Amino acid sequence: MLRKPVLGWAMYDWANSAYATTVMAGFFPVFFRTFWSGDSAETTFRLGLTNSLASLTIALMAPVLGAIADRGGRRKGFLYSFAALGIVMTACLFMVAQGQWQAAALAYGLATIGFAGSVVFYDSLLVDVAEPEEYEWVSSLGIGLGYLGGGLLFALNVLMVRDPAMFGLADANEAVRYAFLSVGVWWAIFTIPIALHVREDPTANRAPGLTAVRDGLRQFAGTLREVRKQSNLLWFLAAYWLYIDGVYTIIKMAVDYGMSLGIEPSDLLFALLVTQFVGFPSAIVFGWFGARVGARAGLFVAIGVYLAVTVWATQLEDASQFFGVAIVIGMVQGGVQSLSRALYARLIPPDKSGEYFGFFNMLGKFAAVLGPVLSGWVTLYTGSGRAGILSIAVLFIVGAALLTRVKPAPVS
Repeated sequence: MLRKPVLGWAMYDWANSAYATTVMAGFFPVFFRTFWSGDSAETTFRLGLTNSLASLTIALMAPVLGAIADRGGRRKGFLYSFAALGIVMTACLFMVAQGQWQAAALAYGLATIGFAGSVVFYDSLLVDVAEPEEYEWVSSLGIGLGYLGGGLLFALNVLMVRDPAMFGLADANEAVRYAFLSVGVWWAIFTIPIALHVREDPTANRAPGLTAVRDGLRQFAGTLREVRKQSNLLWFLAAYWLYIDGVYTIIKMAVDYGMSLGIEPSDLLFALLVTQFVGFPSAIVFGWFGARVGARAGLFVAIGVYLAVTVWATQLEDASQFFGVAIVIGMVQGGVQSLSRALYARLIPPDKSGEYFGFFNMLGKFAAVLGPVLSGWVTLYTGSGRAGILSIAVLFIVGAALLTRVKPAPVS
């Protein structure tokens, strides 16, 4: 597990998770409102529209680009291209002046496309660096390092913002701008290991240039027909869409729910850090557990914990209880992500991993659609935010039920 291709691959999770933590989940939404766009309802609309357009763009592009990359043997090339877009656009946020919300939204939207697009091809390289019996371990190693790397840089960035003078910075606004720049540098440096040590398996009958595009489009059309005939794969994709929707809904609504209970924003930020650092060892443990009992069995355990958390969340009263929920979520969040990726890798043809992981990531981009609507409707109907949170349990229950229909192939 310590051979260079595996570590080089896993380090890309360490590299790009800084963007997911510091920029997407941490500072950009707040800074967009306080520095670039202003505190208004229009700001919420602008941020939501930017996120939606970026997610929709990569969701529609991913399977087609995956097919083209498969036919041309250029999955690493696509990864570098998207990563470069994300790195450059993230660094550009440093230069956006106060009040220039259009430039900030454009840079953030393009950076998000770069981040999400690179992950499609990063995930697809799992089948190149690991043997089938190693998928759970290697996938979990990447997720675990992502939590650790993203958490370390985020902790440093939070310290920069809380005490700018310690770093020779004028104020918190300047500290946030330097935090964005630090993410771009971090992402670029830690992309080097995957470039040096990961080799893409040779593509049979590799197609050049425009031929790869034409053949890739034909392959994509053919795969759409094939997927409809693969009931095992369809059951998994349906199950994944539901339970990962529940996971992402909890991630996106946790802070808002905590604030509605009167928990201080500083406590909520600390809870986010707790989740990151608990997620590192827990993801590794889930890799070991999944390798012993199987990825599907590990997923049932993780989904069961999430189901219990949704019930527990309805009883929260103070910050200490919220920290408890954060710790438990950190224990299983990485496991759900890593074992889902590992199980999916077992269900797809290795020579079409780029395209198939395009489908996988497309569903991920469309996740957290049902959950917020369901929770919002129940909250409106009952007048209770606690009932709204509890309604998310339906996604875990139905997702787990569909997962029982998936029959993973035995490892030879």
